[in-house]
Amino acid sequence: MTIARNTICLWYERDAEAAARFYADTFPDSAVTGVFHAPADFPSGKAGDVLTVNFTVMGIPCMGLNGGPHFRQSEAFSFQIATEDQAETDRYWNAIVGNGGQESDCGWCKDRWGLSWQITPRTLMEALAAGGDEAHRAFTAMMTMQKIDVAAIDVARRG
Repeated sequence: MTIARNTICLWYERDAEAAARFYADTFPDSAVTGVFHAPADFPSGKAGDVLTVNFTVMGIPCMGLNGGPHFRQSEAFSFQIATEDQAETDRYWNAIVGNGGQESDCGWCKDRWGLSWQITPRTLMEALAAGGDEAHRAFTAMMTMQKIDVAAIDVARRG
């Protein structure tokens, strides 16, 4: 087993394996790479329970820790997924929200485990990087959206 030198550790109450399998099924270059069971009882579980799950999300190494109800996910951490077009934006957004997740504003949503995701079309990021009036128009359009509407952003970019 290869151990990544830097891994994002995500705290789950008890469903790290289900979350990791959902991410692996939803995003390319994603996989569950290891499921590890507790060798002894621990504060939120028993010997033999799934303790940690190693997985990747679009090539980023992660570890899910079934740590119990002590800590919750927050918007302070999110995955930002750059999408190429409306179809890809819709696919990821609908997968997350449709699996017990929750819509939010400006391209943000939460999965059913409380983890935040930014589903961000490249055209929006390109507009913001362009600066000036183009960035202002695209940003103003984005502020009215939940899931990003690629066509509306493209119209805003052109003025």
